Amino acid sequence: MEFPWGPIVLVVGVALAFSVIGPGPKPQTVTTLDLQRYVGTWYALAHIPTSFERGCAQGTTATYKLLPNGQIEVVNECYDATGRKSRVVGRAWIPNPQEPAKLKVSFVSLFGTWLFAGDYWVLDLAAEYTYAVVGHPARSFGWILSRTPSLPEGTMVAIRAKLEAQGYRWDQFKPIDQSIHLKGP
Repeated sequence: MEFPWGPIVLVVGVALAFSVIGPGPKPQTVTTLDLQRYVGTWYALAHIPTSFERGCAQGTTATYKLLPNGQIEVVNECYDATGRKSRVVGRAWIPNPQEPAKLKVSFVSLFGTWLFAGDYWVLDLAAEYTYAVVGHPARSFGWILSRTPSLPEGTMVAIRAKLEAQGYRWDQFKPIDQSIHLKGP
């Protein structure tokens, strides 16, 4: 089944590609990013809701796989309100090796060329790669990602403080229900 984000991905891709940087200084990214450690599955615990995630009711994950050409395969999955799983596949890459935490991401491919790439900036990252905070230079998008379906409250409080220090408004972030991943077999 196609991801419920469907044709909206194209519109959002264009918006991301041509978005205007908001007031104030751009958010700061982490200085190093080890892609070998970053790849794998992340649970989205909170986000600034986007139109392309509208059909997602719970269980949103992002799985990254390093490809031989240095790009990253991105597989986003979620469950709708009826419990039906959906997915979309895209690509991510680092356009400037001097800024490894400023990636580009696209979910629109035309004959193998990835179009309408948006900014995907890693703003915070646990030393153990147990959580990551991803944003956009205009602060119009943001995700709190974790290797597990939940994080301790103290960690979330610290992430909130870091986001607010970066110019984000915490009230824009909405929790994502991960209870589907917390259930036992």
